[in-house]
Amino acid sequence: MAPGGNKEFELRGVNHLALVCKDMARTVDFYTNVLGMPLTKTIDLPNGSGQHFFFDIGNGDSLAFFWFPDAPQAAPGIAAPRVAQGDGVSAHGSMNHVAFDVAPEKIEEYRERLKARGIRVTRVVNHDDTTSQVSDDVNDTTFVRSIYFADPDGILLEFAAWTRDLTPDDVRHAPATGADAEHYRGKKATPGD
Repeated sequence: MAPGGNKEFELRGVNHLALVCKDMARTVDFYTNVLGMPLTKTIDLPNGSGQHFFFDIGNGDSLAFFWFPDAPQAAPGIAAPRVAQGDGVSAHGSMNHVAFDVAPEKIEEYRERLKARGIRVTRVVNHDDTTSQVSDDVNDTTFVRSIYFADPDGILLEFAAWTRDLTPDDVRHAPATGADAEHYRGKKATPGD
């Protein structure tokens, strides 16, 4: 069996995740000067069709960006979450957000660093197994602490810090199907609840 329990393929993690930006120079500035990621590879695509740049995100993994001169404009709420409105929903087949793993003891420090650089960032979110799935404080069921912010193109980013090892007990929900949508819609809280 391959490392990590994969019985089919010996996957070693994420090689790279490729996103699309509106302005490569602005993207390079943000990811190198704000987040400190080294730019490791730049490609001018053939026939003037654009660029493809890679950033080192640690552990041998990369975050990559395409820039296409004729790409369609962003479609928040469809291709990505509506970050400015605090709405985390995006369309089927979309990329919702990129979470970078950080050390648990660094999460508050990194939030302050982002704020000092003029980046709008959420409070620290303690994701847990309570009914609301978030708490103001870390508790026994907290599994990850996160902060969320956006890059210049509105791509939702997260710094995520695992707080405990996950166990088989953390896998306890049946996967939903398209037929379950009405059931889930019925679970949404209404004003006054």
